[in-house]
Amino acid sequence: MTDDGAFRVITACTTRTVRGAIRAQGVRGKTARTFGDLITGSILFRETMAPELRVQGILKGAKGSGSLVADSHPSGKTRGLVQMRPGTQDIRLENGAVIQMMRTMPSGRINQGVVEVPPTGGVSAALMAYMQISEQVVSMIAVSTVLGEHDEVIAAGGYMVQLLPEVGRGPLLVMTERLRDYENIDAQVRDDAFSPSWLLDQLLYGMPFTRLDESTLDYACWCDELRVMSALATLSRADIEHLLSTNEVLEISCEYCKHEYRIPPVRLRGLLDQS
Repeated sequence: MTDDGAFRVITACTTRTVRGAIRAQGVRGKTARTFGDLITGSILFRETMAPELRVQGILKGAKGSGSLVADSHPSGKTRGLVQMRPGTQDIRLENGAVIQMMRTMPSGRINQGVVEVPPTGGVSAALMAYMQISEQVVSMIAVSTVLGEHDEVIAAGGYMVQLLPEVGRGPLLVMTERLRDYENIDAQVRDDAFSPSWLLDQLLYGMPFTRLDESTLDYACWCDELRVMSALATLSRADIEHLLSTNEVLEISCEYCKHEYRIPPVRLRGLLDQS
């Protein structure tokens, strides 16, 4: 935060997180970049608005082209999901596309908001619109996912600058002018010197500020066999008996990480004994 109380700034390097999510989902090209940007943007949103809560960012493409999900956990672990309409190659960010941000409250209640994606500016512009309309917080956001010639993730990251009530006209004019050079940060993210600290120094050059906190980020899926069994336990007795009718091992794959769980019939029968 700047020492004059004018701006709050969060910067992030999300290369490992985005790389893991893209590999798990097997996406390429434009959709991979959009997916990576949503992952980064959702992390920035969580760290800014709800660091102790689970946050999901959902981008629904226009004309039913598909949806992207970024699922960010307060532990710093994030995973993602890509669902495309058959025959569609890219998420369509045009008229009709929307972005939805969801926070899971400690009570289990979901706090959410939805806004339309602006016609230009991609995920960065969509998140700024969301912050302005749903959160009523003026913010400048830029996220970037840089891919190599074979669609491997070279680097990913971004920033969020929030205007605080104490901001004066002078600092506001300075920051507004400076951020014109950071509306697209592909070059900064690609730079060998790129790191959250380096980007923070670039954004706040000449402005005294205090570093308040630092968090670690990475890709991970928190699925496990216990969660799978807990989900199966919610099925009706008739559904479980139907799964047992073939007496074969039940194979269940996690949509996020593609890990496959094999549930033998004896485990399913145990669910019947409990019901």
